[in-house]
Amino acid sequence: MLVSKRHKRFFLKTRVATRIDDIPRDTWDRLFPDVLESYDFFRTLDESGLEQFSFRYIIVYDKKTPVAVAPCFLVNYSLDTSINGPLRRLSNSVKKIAPNIFGLKAFVCGQPLGPGRIGIVNDPERTLKVIVRRMEQVAKKERCAIIAFKDFEHSYTSLLDPLQKDGFLKFDSLPTTEMNVWFKDFEEYLKTLSAASRYDLRRKFRKVDGQVRIDMRIADSLDDHTLREVYKLYLEIVEKHDMGFELLPMAFFKNLSKNMPGKVKYFLWYIEGKLTAFLLCLVSEKRLIDYYVGLDYSVAHKYHLYFLKFRDVLNWCIKHGIKEYEMGITGYEPKRRLGFEFIPLYIYARLRNRALRPIFAFICQFLKFENFDPSLREARKIMRNR
Repeated sequence: MLVSKRHKRFFLKTRVATRIDDIPRDTWDRLFPDVLESYDFFRTLDESGLEQFSFRYIIVYDKKTPVAVAPCFLVNYSLDTSINGPLRRLSNSVKKIAPNIFGLKAFVCGQPLGPGRIGIVNDPERTLKVIVRRMEQVAKKERCAIIAFKDFEHSYTSLLDPLQKDGFLKFDSLPTTEMNVWFKDFEEYLKTLSAASRYDLRRKFRKVDGQVRIDMRIADSLDDHTLREVYKLYLEIVEKHDMGFELLPMAFFKNLSKNMPGKVKYFLWYIEGKLTAFLLCLVSEKRLIDYYVGLDYSVAHKYHLYFLKFRDVLNWCIKHGIKEYEMGITGYEPKRRLGFEFIPLYIYARLRNRALRPIFAFICQFLKFENFDPSLREARKIMRNR
């Protein structure tokens, strides 16, 4: 369904689609060239029934020509999960005055599973103003308390920073992590690490390699039995590292390989015939994105599965000429020791109720992701010292 709106002041028109199929593929590909989270990735999101999210796509037209697409979604956020001590008492007091301020329905530009992107081909400042205006209209219709731009990289700051003049707050999100794969083999990679990290990794690998046989298999798609086993491991890691993130249905894992043949890889590790770890990756000629991991925690620490899967995937990247290895968010301490670079991401958010914006701004000072993951404090230090 496409709903049109003309913005006479900006000489542009917008339409809101509720499914990716309402947008021609060639339009999307022109606005988002060379992006792994492609048209078919969003089709997977549409088809997989993610209960927490309802997707919208804002298309901007200059006359009849599409000049921008902004992927968006509706979601309910709980903002007081990290508050404790005296601030918990303050939040309870605030709730008596404004009971819905912490449980906010939001209309968010970006995508729930990774960094946000907006496809704009010309006049970005004018186009963004139209996108924000249409977001505000959708948010009003859907009774959203907040509009936001989620997890945008530094390359978007010149475009998005001016939003702060219009009531948006800017704050740090969880950084993503990347590695430049220039090594000719794993031994050359090890030489880039500190002596302590190098010794620790070699010790772990010697212990595992001499203790048990671990078989790695790679698949483009999964049969029903393996899919169920993979999903069990996925649920185990979600439960162990619960930070209020999205819970993906099993259909997402199945539909992704169906919709993106050749760009999805499942790395599977078996011990004595039992699946003990998996990794879901998106792959292009030069880039690998480590999207979701699952570990059997009854053996994960004993056999150092986290580091084993990293070694095997890095070796695969080297062998296949992959130059960029993205490992995603959370778990920053081991990634720091492995040599990953931290890439900052930013959130821009505005409470639609002007009267409550000062309270919202005060509360947001304390809603830091460091309260979820203490290792992120070290990541922040590293990013500040770059």
